[in-house]
Amino acid sequence: MALPNEHASLAEQIERLLSAGGPLPVVAAGDPVLRRPAARYEGQLGPALLARFVEALRLTMHAAPGVGLAAPQVGVGLRIAVIEDPAPVPDEVRVTRGRVPQPFRVLVNPSYEATGPARAAFYEGCLSVPGYQAVVARHAGVRLRGEDEHGQALDEVFTGWPARIVQHETDHLDGVLYLDRAETRSLASNQAMAELWAEPAPLQAARALGFDLPDCRTAGPTPPG
Repeated sequence: MALPNEHASLAEQIERLLSAGGPLPVVAAGDPVLRRPAARYEGQLGPALLARFVEALRLTMHAAPGVGLAAPQVGVGLRIAVIEDPAPVPDEVRVTRGRVPQPFRVLVNPSYEATGPARAAFYEGCLSVPGYQAVVARHAGVRLRGEDEHGQALDEVFTGWPARIVQHETDHLDGVLYLDRAETRSLASNQAMAELWAEPAPLQAARALGFDLPDCRTAGPTPPG
């Protein structure tokens, strides 16, 4: 859903987007805004409007529900994303998937780089590609750089599940969807996932659907973002 009135300022467009209140509509794959690199945030919204927009992203992420949301997913081409994961999972899942709770964070102008050669293969979904999941091999650890919503520098290493969330959301800001990195033969509907592939790692899915897993650690499905 591209924002209306291309001649209006970005601030005016976002004011209009926020005026309805409640969760924002999530843009689905096929909209060009998801395929364009987002513009760097350089104060276009001002502190008060930025805070309202961030809160709207948080509300939308919770309502979806997801563990991350990038501004292009609500039609706004700015390098802003939010992440949060309470990780309400049993110990076995926590250990297998490297999933640990993450507090609410705002990522402004983020970028990441791998911290080593290790990779992890997970079934992954996306709020902008509803109804499906696919296996994606991603860096097992990344160093994230950027800023928070107050302009304070971020420079932090993420590993396991949080590293996947960071990569997924930052990719959105570069016009990249998870399907661009996925093993396409692994693509499965949410119903098939629940009925057939609800396993800690996609080993059975790989054998049955005929795709090779990369030489990396594997784990179960990632909530959409």
